[in-house]
Amino acid sequence: MKIPRELQPLIDDGVIDAVLYGLKSGKEASVYAVRSGDQVLCAKVYKNSAHRSFQARAQYQEGRRMRGSRQARAVGKATRFGRRQQETDWKNTEADALYRLARAGVNVPAPRGYFEGVLLMALVSDVHGEVAPRLVDVDLSAEQARDVHAALIRDVVRMLCLGLIHGDLSEYNVLMGGDGAVIIDLPQVVSASGNNAAREMLLRDVRNVRDCLARFAPLLGATHFGEEMWALYERGELQPDTLLTGEFEFDDSAADVASVQMSIEDARHEAMIRQLGREAAEG
Repeated sequence: MKIPRELQPLIDDGVIDAVLYGLKSGKEASVYAVRSGDQVLCAKVYKNSAHRSFQARAQYQEGRRMRGSRQARAVGKATRFGRRQQETDWKNTEADALYRLARAGVNVPAPRGYFEGVLLMALVSDVHGEVAPRLVDVDLSAEQARDVHAALIRDVVRMLCLGLIHGDLSEYNVLMGGDGAVIIDLPQVVSASGNNAAREMLLRDVRNVRDCLARFAPLLGATHFGEEMWALYERGELQPDTLLTGEFEFDDSAADVASVQMSIEDARHEAMIRQLGREAAEG
C-alpha cells in the first residue's frame, strides 16, 4: 500500500520496515498495521487539529497538568502557541497513559514508542492470530460476559487508583484479544482528582460496559460498580485489588432546601452586622 506521509520518517529512520495495511480511520486518528523486524505492530497516526474540535475536548482536558508554566499560560490565553501546545499534549497523553497503565497491570496495548505524532503499540490479536474484534462485534455466553465484565471492572479500578478515568469507555473501544478484553483509545483520559466531571464520566464508562454485557448476562444490569468504586475512591479506601460487590445504597433523602436557605440568610445577616460595626468604629 501507499506509505502515509506521517509514517515515512519512521521507515527512513529504521523504526519500522513496512506499512502492511490500514486498520481503521476516524476523526481523531488513522491506524495501520506495520512491520518492525519480525514483529507486526500497530501505528496510530493522530490527525491535526483541523480535523478535531478543541471545544469538544475541553471537558476531558480540565485538570490536566501542563509541562511548564509558560505552556499553561499560553493555553489559558488561547494563543496560537497555546493551541499548538494543547494539540501536542493531546497527542502525548495517550502514550503517557499507556505506559503508566501497562506498568500497573491494566490490559491495554503494550506501547512500543511515540514518534512525532505516531504511537507504536502491540497489535492486539485474537486466539487465532487475527486482528482482534471489538466487543460490540462479538457474541458471548452469559458466563463469558460475566468474565469480561469482571476483567474490565478490575481494570477500571486499577486506572482509578492511578487517578485516571478513560472518559469514553464503551463496547466500541474494547478489543477482544486472545488474552481477554483490551482497553484502547485513551487520548481523552481524564484526571480523577482534577476534573469536575470525573465522577459522571466514570459512572458513564462503567454503565456503558454494564449495559453492553447485560445483553448476554441480564443480572449485570442491576449492578452499580461505578457508584461503589467512586465512593471508596473518595474515602481513600480504593485499592487495585479491592473486591467490589456491585451493590450500592443510594441516598434517597430529600435535600432540606429551607434549612440551607435559612443558613445562607443567617450568614448574610451576620456579615451585614459586622460591616455596620466596622463602619461605626471608623466613623
